[in-house]
Amino acid sequence: MTSVATTPLYLDANAALEARVDDLLGRLSLPEKINQLGHENHAVERLGLPAYNWWSEACHGVGRNGRATVFPQVIGLGATWNRELIHRVASTISDEARAKHHAAARAGFHGQQYQGLTFWTPNINIFRDPRWGRGQETFGEDPFLTGELGLAMVRGLQGDDPRHLKVAACAKHFAVHSGPEDERHSFDARPSPKDLWETYLPAFEKLVRGGVEAVMGAYNRVLGEPACASKFLLGDVLRGRWEFQGHVVSDCGAIDDFHRHHQVTRDSAESAALAVRNGCDLNCGCTYNDLLLAVRAGQITEAEIDTALRRLLATKFKLGMFDAPESVAFTKIPESVIDCPPHRALARRAAAESFVLLKNTGNLLPLTANPRSVLVVGPTAANIGAMLGNYYGVSARIVTFMEGLVARAPEGCRVKYRPGCPLSQEGAPGINYTFGAAAMSDVVVAVLGLDPTLEGEEGDTIASPLGGDRVRIELPENQRAFLKELRRNSSKLILVLTGGSALAIPDEHELADAVIYAWYAGCEGGAALADVLWGDVAPSGRLPVTVPRRTEDLPAFNDYAMRGRTYRFATTEPLYPFGFGLSYAQVGYEALALSRSRLTSDDPLEVRATVRNLSGIAAKETVQCYLVPPAETSETPRAVLIDFAKIDLAPRSSAEVIFRFAPAALRQVDGRGERVWRTGAYQIFVGSASPGPRAQALGAPAPVTANLQFA
Repeated sequence: MTSVATTPLYLDANAALEARVDDLLGRLSLPEKINQLGHENHAVERLGLPAYNWWSEACHGVGRNGRATVFPQVIGLGATWNRELIHRVASTISDEARAKHHAAARAGFHGQQYQGLTFWTPNINIFRDPRWGRGQETFGEDPFLTGELGLAMVRGLQGDDPRHLKVAACAKHFAVHSGPEDERHSFDARPSPKDLWETYLPAFEKLVRGGVEAVMGAYNRVLGEPACASKFLLGDVLRGRWEFQGHVVSDCGAIDDFHRHHQVTRDSAESAALAVRNGCDLNCGCTYNDLLLAVRAGQITEAEIDTALRRLLATKFKLGMFDAPESVAFTKIPESVIDCPPHRALARRAAAESFVLLKNTGNLLPLTANPRSVLVVGPTAANIGAMLGNYYGVSARIVTFMEGLVARAPEGCRVKYRPGCPLSQEGAPGINYTFGAAAMSDVVVAVLGLDPTLEGEEGDTIASPLGGDRVRIELPENQRAFLKELRRNSSKLILVLTGGSALAIPDEHELADAVIYAWYAGCEGGAALADVLWGDVAPSGRLPVTVPRRTEDLPAFNDYAMRGRTYRFATTEPLYPFGFGLSYAQVGYEALALSRSRLTSDDPLEVRATVRNLSGIAAKETVQCYLVPPAETSETPRAVLIDFAKIDLAPRSSAEVIFRFAPAALRQVDGRGERVWRTGAYQIFVGSASPGPRAQALGAPAPVTANLQFA
């Protein structure tokens, strides 16, 4: 009698996901299961399973895998305050990711790092202190802004196909993780319940409830437990309260930290068992190899390993890894999309929209009257690293600021370039011809600031004295001295700042005629800067961070209390407030109206405001809505961002902006970490920056406010 071969259930695309996972799981041996819990999966040839590497990066473009469109660093994307733009950027990234992954597979390359479909992005940690080198990877200091833009990123990456994920996104680093880098393997973050639930967790909750496929744990401990094996974070909060159904991955090497630095376990086998048992499914690293020893020692059971593996296999099935390629829509994305002209055009738009105009004396910008001569100068003007930030892909064409300005300047305009000064070390003594060139130029564009050698992740920054963090938030001293001399020799001076974090520049602000923060602007950053300087595009970026006046205004770096930090809790007036940014257009706010002036915990609220463009220049305006609670204690936030909208305003036009809130959105967090309805006299604030006098002193339009009684 001849037996009829049947298709294994796990290969049946019409079968239920759970059934397919269980079928495949039952065919694996214990050593094979354990290997599948590490980020480097071996092929299982008898089952037709190719090798796979879970570690891929897409911080602001497909990273570390050759050619790709390089978008502005995430902090720059945060400065756009534009959900729709972030979604488009993320969808573009996932198009390139799919094209690159399938090209590698067709070439027979399986299991190589950075070529998979599981991307460890976005980083939604709160940028609570500007000294943190990895703050550049985040969307800024505010939980609401971070959650909104982070969710837009996740949805763009994962797509909306009803059958398959486009790629799998990952919210990291869960949780309470933002430096110092040189202590990240050992410190114990102990936030108050209020800070934990008000600041550090909301963005993670938003992404989890919004469908993010993965969550990455942090290196550090939180309230005494290693974050990657925290019963509280992974059990009570993530899978308990939030009902997370995806998988959890460790940060790379974090499981080894249990016994090497945190010393909560004796060896790698015990560390691996603790992590899996408490909910960390995937190990970036090799510590889980010792799970076999842990099983033999009775520290963990095969059933507990199966629980973790089910979650990981589910992600692979959702990505279509066990389905016929022709049944997965994303396999048809051609390689021609990679770094293609439309993608580069989007990168250029994103960069231009990220630039924050901080000063514009006498309407020097835009350069409507073409100057006869321009000098482009500075250590980051032609610096490739200053375009890329960290976790970057590469492109055959990285348009530096120098190149972009030279390309845009009309013929007849004499353009010169000089480095001017070193990035961070003192220059050699002697004559500097830069100043003579400045004196002979109508306009000087000085590009100063930071690059990734000065700020970033532990191990990446070769010039940081603190493993990637900064000691001081001012410009390097040699750049400050250079700018002073440059000012003495320049008739019109435009200061362009590069970097991924706040730069305290009170003196430099006074020296320059115009100031623009350009972040790490990506592959088309130079062209985008030219667009803005010559007025082809109006600046519309808004700060996603507060910029203090000086380092001394900051609390201790390793103190995770929010007291004295960010626009919500700092009492010292900043140099530039959160949400601030100027426009070429003159914009006015008027006619704020509330649907009710007295609100109970059952009432929805509608806020209406009119925004008017009073000039003949088209503008994009970021309308920001804040709740200002009654000042009760030093831990009461001074203001809370509750919504925002980025709108287009034609010349001499107006628009009505409407914000709608359910009662839950207006609740406050008490000292126990509970969201409660607090009665009292509140204020609704709608404007172009966070509340406070500094924004208007810098030239921002006056906000509109209304009183609101919580009953």
